[in-house]
Amino acid sequence: MEDEPLADAYDAGLRSTAPPVDAATGGALRFLAASISARSVVEIGTGCGSSGIWLLRGMTPDGILTTVDTNAEYQEYARSAFARAGFGAGRARLIRGAALDVLPRLTDGGYDLVLVDADTVSYPLYLEEARRLLRPGGMVVFNGAMTGSSEPDGPLRVPDPRETAVREVIGRLRAEEASIPLFMPVGEGLLAAIL
Repeated sequence: MEDEPLADAYDAGLRSTAPPVDAATGGALRFLAASISARSVVEIGTGCGSSGIWLLRGMTPDGILTTVDTNAEYQEYARSAFARAGFGAGRARLIRGAALDVLPRLTDGGYDLVLVDADTVSYPLYLEEARRLLRPGGMVVFNGAMTGSSEPDGPLRVPDPRETAVREVIGRLRAEEASIPLFMPVGEGLLAAIL
């Protein structure tokens, strides 16, 4: 990768417990942010900053990324990665804390896009928070939507709680007439929906 700030963020992510999104997933995130001219984005799960860089590159030049993570060390690395990638301090707001504690304090209807890339078991709860946070026509994106097994459920195989959570989110989005979901088979799978 010739993009040094992004390569550094990837390397740090690979050495951490928060693996970075791959380049195809990053490109898709940049495209999705650009496709809706995102000015205000919430990212649940900062990691070491690679997905944040992709999002910022797709957002409008005055856009602000709000990114939430429990790990202060990751956030400091992400802050440095954003600066090295050419984004000024005012372009990213990093909030340390558990997402389900932080998100209720964010403005209702104040965001264009919500990226969820954290605690997969909590994806159904994050979907409900995203509904409140997004403006009408806003987009929610879940990373890691390909958590399923190729084996069918049955008495000898009970689905993993992460798999159950992703299935629940997919089911909810499919059932709603107002939502427009799209699954993208990149990386660990992206599930996007316009709400």
